Amino acid sequence: MTTLKSAREIATMKAAGEISAAALQLVGEAVRPGMTTLELDEIAKKYITQQGAKPSFLGYNGYPATICASVNSEIVHGIPGDRVLKEGDIVSIDLGAKYKGYHGDNAKTYPVGKVSAEAQQLMDVTEQSFFAGMEAFQKGKRLTNISAAVQQTAENAGFSVVRELVGHGIGQALHEEPNVPNFVSRNKGPRLMVGMVLAIEPMINLGAKETETLGDGWTVVTRDRKMSSHYEHTVALTENGPEILTKA
Repeated sequence: MTTLKSAREIATMKAAGEISAAALQLVGEAVRPGMTTLELDEIAKKYITQQGAKPSFLGYNGYPATICASVNSEIVHGIPGDRVLKEGDIVSIDLGAKYKGYHGDNAKTYPVGKVSAEAQQLMDVTEQSFFAGMEAFQKGKRLTNISAAVQQTAENAGFSVVRELVGHGIGQALHEEPNVPNFVSRNKGPRLMVGMVLAIEPMINLGAKETETLGDGWTVVTRDRKMSSHYEHTVALTENGPEILTKA
């Protein structure tokens, strides 16, 4: 069941979202050749806890870190460690913060130094796909309108959309109903209503859409090992339309 949020709840979620967004911005500014993904994780954890919030991912279903750091062909859930980022890599950083009982969740893919033109285009189109989906998040429309906007933007640029992983509702729980696919399915989904808060998060592949999970049980990669990009914001539907809550 989809839980509609009051104006008070959305205000609290915006505070959580601002913490999450600022943490993501700090990590993104630190991305450069020679950094390890664990060093990036420590930046996020320190900032979130200093704000009186808790990292949303740490301990979630046993996840061992504050951020997901997914490099190149890793789509999501890459566990931070001693991996050193190299010139030409791209790295998706996904993180969340829980503040006063509510979550903010956001992600962005960053270039490591100078990257190829196709890697840059992949990241740009993934971001564009998010904003196309957000613009379709309008009162009275169906959830599938968001999915269609994301899919059309990505596929029109020649990229593919991950099927096994989707966006989600968010609030007091990190993952709530409804699921938010980035592709059109037979299920049109619920009617969109004021008070809905969704984590809209395109996951777009340079090559084919097929995925697999590595032996750590977390890291999801492209089966063809071509690059993947991820972009996410927490978005509330208000009387004035969609509003991004994860703004630094």
